Amino acid sequence: MLGFTLLLLMSIAVGSKNIPLTVVIEALGDNTGQGDAYVIWDMRIPRTVVALCVGLALGVAGALIQALTRNPLADPGILGVNAGSAFFVALGVTLFGVTSVNGYLWFAFAGALVVTVAVYAIGSAGRGAADPVQLTLAGVALGAVLTGIVTAMVLTNPRAFDQMRNWNAGSLVGRGWDILVPVLPFLLIGVVLAIIATSSLNAIALGDDLAKSLGTNITRTRVLVIIAVTLLAGGATAIAGPIGFVGLMVPHIARWIVGPDQRWIFAYTLVLAPSLVLAADTLGRLVIRPGEFPVGIVTAFVGAPALILLVRRKKASGL
Repeated sequence: MLGFTLLLLMSIAVGSKNIPLTVVIEALGDNTGQGDAYVIWDMRIPRTVVALCVGLALGVAGALIQALTRNPLADPGILGVNAGSAFFVALGVTLFGVTSVNGYLWFAFAGALVVTVAVYAIGSAGRGAADPVQLTLAGVALGAVLTGIVTAMVLTNPRAFDQMRNWNAGSLVGRGWDILVPVLPFLLIGVVLAIIATSSLNAIALGDDLAKSLGTNITRTRVLVIIAVTLLAGGATAIAGPIGFVGLMVPHIARWIVGPDQRWIFAYTLVLAPSLVLAADTLGRLVIRPGEFPVGIVTAFVGAPALILLVRRKKASGL
């Protein structure tokens, strides 16, 4: 908890404007609404809360989808969340001339919802219910198609898509209460559904046949997880754009600490995932100060070596 508290303080204290730590602490206790206190309360604290919510949502979504698909290298994008959000944002830019983050918000969220439902429908086509392999293949295939379409749309009108490229890098710049509050109810519902589904995921990890013999309703659990992942990852992507590797790394770190019990993995993810996003956002502000790297780029730099380690470590390859 000490490390988490330090990350919170650093996120509030570090920015393009150099504010002494003593001034930051004073401003936290006395919000005058002017000068440095305005920067702290109206810019940095909202951004810190947004980082916490985005990290929590991506981490929990990653833990859920890895447990559901029994694929230790899966992340929320496997269900087409990022591709669906980007595609609908591109449609908003093309058809409605959307140019602001507030305008992107609902297009991105709607895209995540629609495309994830489509992936589940495709994965469920044919005999029986969707299995993890079908869902994975459907998500990867549809995501690849939509990514190609978005790339073609961007190339046809680069100027119109300038702002979308900033969103597509995964950034917390300018994200405040006006962006977070509309999506927050969906994130809360997603967390509640995740809590409900977690108790059944340990059985599903043993295989469908054994899970059924233990009395687990596999279809119900899969539907709950799909809805939760859509709400959590879709909401986080709508707020900050696609931020990769958080949903991949954090469940593995939690699994190394507590073992395969999904309930404990879920509990540790609630702390570790926000911590990772806070650390990445703070680091991005320090590297090229007074400028900054988008948090999505920082997590990619950290996540790529982590992915290599995950692939090479036999112990990390199983659920």
